[in-house]
Amino acid sequence: MSEYIIKGGKKVSGEVTISGSKNASLPIIAATILNGGKTTLYNVPNIHDTKMMFEILKEIGGKVTKKNNKVIIDTSKINKYEIPEDLMRQMRSSVILAGGLVGKYRNATFSYPGDCDIWWIHRISLR
Repeated sequence: MSEYIIKGGKKVSGEVTISGSKNASLPIIAATILNGGKTTLYNVPNIHDTKMMFEILKEIGGKVTKKNNKVIIDTSKINKYEIPEDLMRQMRSSVILAGGLVGKYRNATFSYPGDCDIWWIHRISLR
């Protein structure tokens, strides 16, 4: 991470662009399945977890289009209800997509989500 060193005596001004929240974006992305049509989202952070959510949506029949700071998700053509294991294991929060699939289509198949190293260490120490 960059650092800013400010020495007093002079006025400081400028702009900083803040990306959206991952913890807010992921459930909203999953909820687009319930919409069953086009949803436009703004300020979605461009990080691994959101990229994986988009890949899963594409794999099950959704369409994701990115333009500048806007993401258009079309879930009207979803035709699969199985979340591929290789994508499911990329992140823990992928399991929230199952809720949207079950809510909309009454059908979902998925494996265990990605594991957390801290949880894994804790699990081993309990044995």
